Amino acid sequence: MLAPDVSVGPYSVIGEHVEIGSGTTIGPHVVITGHTRIGSDNRIFQFSSLGEMPQDKKYQGEETLLEIGDRNVIREFCTFNRGTSQDVGVTRVGNDNWIMAYVHLAHDCQVGNNTIFANNAQLAGHVHVGDYAILGGFTVVHQFCHIGGHSITGMGTILFKDVPPYVTAAGHEAKPHGINSEGLKRRGLSNDSIMEIKRAYKTLYKSGLTLEEAKQALSKQSQSCPEIRLLTDFLAHSMRGIIR
Repeated sequence: MLAPDVSVGPYSVIGEHVEIGSGTTIGPHVVITGHTRIGSDNRIFQFSSLGEMPQDKKYQGEETLLEIGDRNVIREFCTFNRGTSQDVGVTRVGNDNWIMAYVHLAHDCQVGNNTIFANNAQLAGHVHVGDYAILGGFTVVHQFCHIGGHSITGMGTILFKDVPPYVTAAGHEAKPHGINSEGLKRRGLSNDSIMEIKRAYKTLYKSGLTLEEAKQALSKQSQSCPEIRLLTDFLAHSMRGIIR
């Protein structure tokens, strides 16, 4: 079902179970299939494939979903797969994301709001990406990794573990390189908050504390700085371990 004002370019194919909201523009040669729900005011460029079956040998044709929110830009040759029954069954993309050419989102990925994915960023299955995260070009993310909000990766970064919020990650295999201070300034965080986040980074990576000791110290710091709570909550739920 398409809203009346949806624009669809020539040679694009829209499947029977697809729902697309008002104001969304579909370029030429786009394929949107499966049980896919796309919100309002999105721009989807040519040659993208959205909602195709997951690239998972365990998938047996279950009715799973792809959900895309509002005001996203999805550039050329992007591939977003549906979820699987081994997870929540839904691949989700939030609102206001800027997703450049050749980006791949595998099954069951969960992408927040206001993210930027540069060209050829590749997410394996079950990856979670927090709000305002930025993935540099050719970033490759192992399955089940979590990338915290407001973090950033350098070009060609390969992630096998989680990236905490606010952290700059780069390399193969990725290592931490300080905080994303420029991004935090652009989002209007105060100098005091940024200084507290820098102090938290030093606690986590420069203090010589074990991870458990650092968690306890960060818990105390979070009492005076609400932004640190995003970091402590992330660390409490990390399953793969964080980059060190």
